[in-house]
Amino acid sequence: MNPRLLPVLIVCGLHADARRAAVEGLLDSVPGSVALHHDLSTAAATGTVRRTVRDASGPLETGAAPLVNDCACCALREDLVPELRRLAVGGTTALAVVELWDSVEPRAMAEVIVAHGRGLLELANVVTAVDPALALASLGDGGDLAGAGLAAAAADRRTVGDTWARQLEYAAVLALVDSPEADAGDRALLAQLHPTARRAAAGSPELTRLAFAGFDTGAAAATQHPACALLPQEAEEAGVSTLVWHRHRPFHPGRLYAALEDLTRAAARSRGRFWLADRPDTLLSWDAAGGALCVADNGPWLASLPDAAWEMVPPVRRAAAALGWHPEHGDRCQHLVFTSPGLDSGALRGLLDSCLLTEAEFTAGREGWERLPAAFDDVLPRSSR
Repeated sequence: MNPRLLPVLIVCGLHADARRAAVEGLLDSVPGSVALHHDLSTAAATGTVRRTVRDASGPLETGAAPLVNDCACCALREDLVPELRRLAVGGTTALAVVELWDSVEPRAMAEVIVAHGRGLLELANVVTAVDPALALASLGDGGDLAGAGLAAAAADRRTVGDTWARQLEYAAVLALVDSPEADAGDRALLAQLHPTARRAAAGSPELTRLAFAGFDTGAAAATQHPACALLPQEAEEAGVSTLVWHRHRPFHPGRLYAALEDLTRAAARSRGRFWLADRPDTLLSWDAAGGALCVADNGPWLASLPDAAWEMVPPVRRAAAALGWHPEHGDRCQHLVFTSPGLDSGALRGLLDSCLLTEAEFTAGREGWERLPAAFDDVLPRSSR
């Protein structure tokens, strides 16, 4: 870490008790550290976001930031960096711990700090605090954040499960509280959902050490992008399994659409990238948690781009494509990963394989594929067919 810059550590997570335990442990163990927290719980009623700055002894100061465009998260973004810069200029803070409110996701805040804190701030790391006993319940919760009182804006349509999954999978470190209710299956689930994360007990010297390890937002974004996401490998432990399903032949849009509900409910968490025969140039992402699935258009596959356009593609994506390049399909592929307790891997493989084009459908080529039913047009609009 650069001694002239203020180290900023993000601690997030829907498990509020675990998050507070991790923050309190850091304040106790790092002399000169302070925690900055924006409470979004009363934003809708008051029109403001409450800000608290505290150290190990208790609150140092409080304040409020007005809502921006009726969005509590927007208010947080507007207020966060000026407060951090003020702490940096003061010169007495050794570590600024940004304790994000329950449903705030860390990626946007990390990127804001890096983009607007140049010369004064340095992102020290991103930590998600977790109670292992709550991991499966959080992941499987398909309810809206609004219904749980956790929405960050009036238009917030996220679910509890997908929000928690993104909090977990973006962080470089998981701070775990000691929960008597947690078992080996809970710990195996966390390890398979995010196998590259460092895990440390909340309040431990190891968490304090990792707090200053550094964090690269560019690399983190690349590991989240569907084209080159760093997805888990196959695993099985304590009744929890991860299935990696990789094929090159395209999906039949009608059969896949008919199987979506069964595929979404087959695992607590699934993600990856895929392609449809009637959209052969479009990279589609798959993101499911809590029984809710989001599929999205992520632009073209590299194989569909002219050579000149490759110079505008980030090197990490070109490298990822090269590793799995197919002589006929290029980087087009099905790469889906399913993680869950009690996963029926055999049945899941069979269902996925049944959604691919048959040999006769495949040999019809692109002209034949374009005549297949446009089953996804309602969820993935396109300007023309």
